[in-house]
Amino acid sequence: MAELKRAIALGFFDGVHIGHAELLKKANERAKEINGYPSVLSFDIHPDTLVFNREVPLINSVEDRKKIIDRYFGIEDVVLIHFDREVMQMPWKNFIDDIIERLNIGWIVVGYDFCFGYHGEGTAERLKAYCETLAIGCDIIQPVMLDGRTVSSTYIRELISEGKMRDAKRFLGHPHILSDVVRTGYHLGTKIGMPTINMLIPKGVENMKFGVYATKVYLEGGKSGYAVTNVGVRPTVSNGKNVSVESHLLDFSGDLYGTQAEVEFYAFIRPEKRFADIEELKAQITEDAKMAREFFKISEEV
Repeated sequence: MAELKRAIALGFFDGVHIGHAELLKKANERAKEINGYPSVLSFDIHPDTLVFNREVPLINSVEDRKKIIDRYFGIEDVVLIHFDREVMQMPWKNFIDDIIERLNIGWIVVGYDFCFGYHGEGTAERLKAYCETLAIGCDIIQPVMLDGRTVSSTYIRELISEGKMRDAKRFLGHPHILSDVVRTGYHLGTKIGMPTINMLIPKGVENMKFGVYATKVYLEGGKSGYAVTNVGVRPTVSNGKNVSVESHLLDFSGDLYGTQAEVEFYAFIRPEKRFADIEELKAQITEDAKMAREFFKISEEV
């Protein structure tokens, strides 16, 4: 029996926004047409890190990118290539020949601005023309516009860094997410009757605006709940240097240390601030929780 061919979307897919969505939908559509299966090919680090020798803060970690692609588009097959100097300097036709052979590709989908290979000489149009000579289908997806601007990961990074989560959600097509293992913190929340789960922002991922957000938290085992989440350096109780993501789950109790958690960010409530004492902090968390309940339209359990 012949091996099924991939209909594959090529790109970095940072944030997996509504522009990327068109590529992923087309890959699903083409997979059905060729009786194959949809796939995504991406890179582990942003190509600009090597091409322009500068760090590009990411919207999502690799694992979160894969999670979003699977959850919202049903594509489980995500192939990651390590982007190094060999890949960067590879002639574009060699790169395409290599992935077609290794991944058994029957159709390719790219964005209008996709470029690859040495000096970026492999453009979307050149790729399409080359695919025709190989009898392989190729779609070029045109830019997606929202609010009069082209949807891009660069703009979404700006929104996230400014705490504009409602706008970010519109451009992403889903809430901004962050996943990590639950870590041991100061245990202050437990002592004041407001336990929290503590996470870190994955290395290389864009920092959000420091402050408190209305969020939803997904836990191992399928449980989920609403929360207020502080992103920042906790100036009231710490040395103000290490950035953490600290969520107080509403109407929940339990030991979650060492488990995986995912936070969806919906709305910015207030900037992070230093409080005079623990009692003032506790009162503010209570008020933050009320605002989160109002945002999600949920009532406190009796």
